[in-house]
Amino acid sequence: MESRAVAKHVRISPRRARQVVDLVRGKPVGEALNILRFMPNKAATPVYKVVESAAANAENNFDMNRDDLYIAKIYVDEGPTWKRIRPRARGMADRIRKRTSHITVVLAERE
Repeated sequence: MESRAVAKHVRISPRRARQVVDLVRGKPVGEALNILRFMPNKAATPVYKVVESAAANAENNFDMNRDDLYIAKIYVDEGPTWKRIRPRARGMADRIRKRTSHITVVLAERE
């Protein structure tokens, strides 16, 4: 049995989010939440929220024991990119790309 949670359109670039996600992949939920809580990276907060949500889904929807849960899959996909314009010299313009991410967490129970 698996429990999942997805956060879409998170305003962090996928590359930065993947650095955080790689540290908690395969870990028990309690340990992963502790790692994320004390991590200085900006991406740690939304990843923490998604892992917490997946754990709550597992407990409430599937009657799983929180102590037996571990992160089976966790990945970051690229979301839509917001395009903005920055004025430059001589009337030119530069494009600013504000990237977004979709963070997916799948939890499973240890046998």
